[in-house]
Amino acid sequence: MFSEFKEFIAKGNVMQLAVAVIIGGAFATIVKSLTDEVIMPLVGAVFGDVDFSDKYIILSGEDAIETGMSLEAAREAGANVLAWGSFISAVINFLILAFIIFLLVRYTMKIMAQFEKKEEAAPEEPAAPTEIELLTDIRDALKK
Repeated sequence: MFSEFKEFIAKGNVMQLAVAVIIGGAFATIVKSLTDEVIMPLVGAVFGDVDFSDKYIILSGEDAIETGMSLEAAREAGANVLAWGSFISAVINFLILAFIIFLLVRYTMKIMAQFEKKEEAAPEEPAAPTEIELLTDIRDALKK
């Protein structure tokens, strides 16, 4: 079992996957920052200077919180809240990541299709004559 695991790890695909996961994690951080620091403030400005990250609905524990408390303060006070603003931010993060992954896959497929076309367009070497063709040519040469 250990040798099979070692063989599995040694394959190039596993290393490529590991690199992709690390880069994907770093990219997700960039997209989260883009969403939280650029997109959501613009969306908030359009809707009247609203910060979506602190938007929530109190499900229970209204006694413990004051009006206008931040989401973190409401959670620390023990209120059960539905953080719909954070959910909207997460959905926007997902949509950005999904769109970029779509573009990468689309571009990769185009490149792969171009390589396949080049391979198909490459001229094939003529097939070597078969044994029967060689014997026929020898017979014809002997007749002359």
